[in-house]
Amino acid sequence: MRVWMLGLGLMLWAAAAVAEITLSGDLVQGGLVQGRALPGSTVSLDGAPVRVSPEGVFILGFHRDAPKSAVLQITAPNGAVDRRTLAVAARAYDIQRIDGLPPKMVTPAPETLARIRREGAEIKAARSQDRPVTDFLSGFIWPAKGRISGVYGSQRILNGEPRRPHFGVDVAAPVGTPVVAPADGVVTLAVTDHYYTGGTIILDHGHGLSSAFLHMNTVTVKPGDRLRQGDPMGTIGATGRVTGPHLDWRMNWFDKRLDPALLVPPMPRG
Repeated sequence: MRVWMLGLGLMLWAAAAVAEITLSGDLVQGGLVQGRALPGSTVSLDGAPVRVSPEGVFILGFHRDAPKSAVLQITAPNGAVDRRTLAVAARAYDIQRIDGLPPKMVTPAPETLARIRREGAEIKAARSQDRPVTDFLSGFIWPAKGRISGVYGSQRILNGEPRRPHFGVDVAAPVGTPVVAPADGVVTLAVTDHYYTGGTIILDHGHGLSSAFLHMNTVTVKPGDRLRQGDPMGTIGATGRVTGPHLDWRMNWFDKRLDPALLVPPMPRG
């Protein structure tokens, strides 16, 4: 009897440990989910390890074409395992046609490709950070105010040629419109003249989550700068490959492209 009671107590303790799990966010393609488990837990998504803070905080990201389900496994400090299948909702995406671009901007000349590859490697390195901090807990605000001129997931057809999907949200506003940090973070890239993206900033929010800000006119931060939500970073421009002044705001969870618009309220009117 005493052994049975002890065994029952251990099972109830294990169940309680597993129950200490919360998930919040958007379980959709392009969505970001924030989780919390018991401190000391380990987490994996589809078999890949996920960073967990000392407080038990972790995040999960789902790319544009993520499959309809993902397997989340959380192992509590006492060894109890919670394994659940997450249903990831599918989305429909817009198709955008942009004609009249100069041919060299649609199909770069061979001598330009080396530069494009070099700049792409810089961006990839800046996005690959896995800092053990939770700056994303500050929440997110719009980095700039203006008209939404491009949405996440849409595919652009440039001069009749299908291109890669658009992975950000575009905010159209006059050149010189202020751009601020949407959340706390550390600058990992700050350049003014990338071929495709022009003035470009990447801000790391911790745990592999980063924001990128493209086509900026001025860049007033430098790598290593620690920013708080609302701190100025520069201004909207029309640099790189663009058809008009706007800010292209993108977000990544490592190599997963996320939709920034899911993390902020609707753009204020006017």
